[in-house]
Amino acid sequence: MRKHIFNAGPCKLSDRTLENTSKAIIELNNSGQSILEVSHRGKDFDAIMNNTVELMKEILNIPDNYSVLFLGGGASMQFCMIPYNFLKTKAFYLNTGTWSTAAVKEAKLWGEVIEVSSKDKDFTYIPKDLKVPADVDYVHITTNNTIRGTEIHEDWTFDAPLIADMSSDILSRPVDVTKYAMIYGGAQKNMGPAGVTFVIIRNDMLEKVADRPIPTMLKYETHINGGSMYNTPPCVNIFALRETLLWVKELGGLNAMNKLADDRANLLYGAIDNSKMFRCPVVKEDRSRMNIVFVMEEQYKHLEEDFVKFASSRDCVGLKGHRSVGGFRASTYNACTLEDVQALVQAMNDFEKQNA
Repeated sequence: MRKHIFNAGPCKLSDRTLENTSKAIIELNNSGQSILEVSHRGKDFDAIMNNTVELMKEILNIPDNYSVLFLGGGASMQFCMIPYNFLKTKAFYLNTGTWSTAAVKEAKLWGEVIEVSSKDKDFTYIPKDLKVPADVDYVHITTNNTIRGTEIHEDWTFDAPLIADMSSDILSRPVDVTKYAMIYGGAQKNMGPAGVTFVIIRNDMLEKVADRPIPTMLKYETHINGGSMYNTPPCVNIFALRETLLWVKELGGLNAMNKLADDRANLLYGAIDNSKMFRCPVVKEDRSRMNIVFVMEEQYKHLEEDFVKFASSRDCVGLKGHRSVGGFRASTYNACTLEDVQALVQAMNDFEKQNA
């Protein structure tokens, strides 16, 4: 029996993704070769790549004037690539946590960064009513913050090109892609195994590239022209990502995933808010549906390790908060089931009855 997995990344994957990927690792399409062995230039993998791009476009309703890329390097590489390509003089960054802090650090290597941050309250809220100067090259946001447990729940609009890191909430709700110049993220937080990064980029952004020497592998134009295969792509990771997309489509697409996200989050936040032992430090309107952060009340903090062990005995794993924050974090990503959350809520209730 599988455990109730709440890891922040690598994430829990659907049964379909695990089963079909494991089969492909043994043999792909009766080819006598593993997905680990086939040529990325051969017809078998070419069909997989094309199908994965098509599914991304279909499920996310991506217009024809956007390109879909699958790259290496994680979202952290994009922190560098974005300003390298697009920061000519000045960019606006919304800093809402650890990963957007890292993105700001990289951007400052290439130009002026105007930063609005929620650090003043330990990143427990999302700043609103942003005053963005008219002359910035782009606006960068992180839509969900895995460590701090905040999320932007709607698509924002700015006069400048909007670039969003959606690593940890991609596929969890319908998104109006047309409001974004670029959407990117590491797959391992919500849609696949570690090792592949998705990029959705509006093609006219290539006309906005800074006039500076850019290494070939760090140019978006290189990967658009090469169909994500300028160099050998992470083939098995792309296969697994495709299986996740097929699973999402089978479930009913992003509207169905959105309802599941609401159901999971409402159940767990309800249990936290009604608890005498646990509480959530995040402003209610900005609470993440993907990474539910909670802590113990001061008088119970000495029981934190005991709770992690107790939950593990109930097969609930991956609950320890990030080392920089502490407490607990339940990552209720797309493949997390309502039954997983019900098991966690039961463990929380039972632990509280025994110890409060």
